[in-house]
Amino acid sequence: MLCRVPNSSGSTGPATYQAQAQPRTPLAAPAQPVLQRLVELAAARVLLADQVAAAKYGTDSPIDDPSREQQVLDAMAQEARGLELDPAEATTVFKDQIEANKLVQRQLFRAWDRGTARPPAYRPTLAEIRPLIDSVNHRLLKELSATDAVRNTARCAVRLATAEQTVARQLQLSPLHETGLLRALPSVCRAR
Repeated sequence: MLCRVPNSSGSTGPATYQAQAQPRTPLAAPAQPVLQRLVELAAARVLLADQVAAAKYGTDSPIDDPSREQQVLDAMAQEARGLELDPAEATTVFKDQIEANKLVQRQLFRAWDRGTARPPAYRPTLAEIRPLIDSVNHRLLKELSATDAVRNTARCAVRLATAEQTVARQLQLSPLHETGLLRALPSVCRAR
């Protein structure tokens, strides 16, 4: 904005104008969709399925590992108690995470068996990958706790779908991984 400034002699000669600093309204960053962090963590877990599949492919390690799955579910139920979350709810959410991971593994195995995709050159061990999965699990459980109130609202499903679309776009998920992500999310919202 320009404002009139008297000249130095104080006379009424020609007006001088000077730019006056206006307080600027910062451009607000787009608000992160509610539940986005939770969906990002579910996506991270789904993406780890590629490494799990690479570790298991061509070995005696089956995709379904009931003993390991139960260990994960028991650990998440126990940790949920400490976060004042319903352990049964946490177990249900993590069953979906596990099934999503196995969905991706099965599809990758099929593609590698058919020769429509090349198995990865690097094959990590499960001992290398499991700490990564455990880390994501703990952060995901904390996010479930942080979003507890939102997940109990009638708008949860809409917010979850918005967050899923945002995350899929931002991470440029493949159709397989987006399908896995969708499989990971059905039990997130309590209100139906």
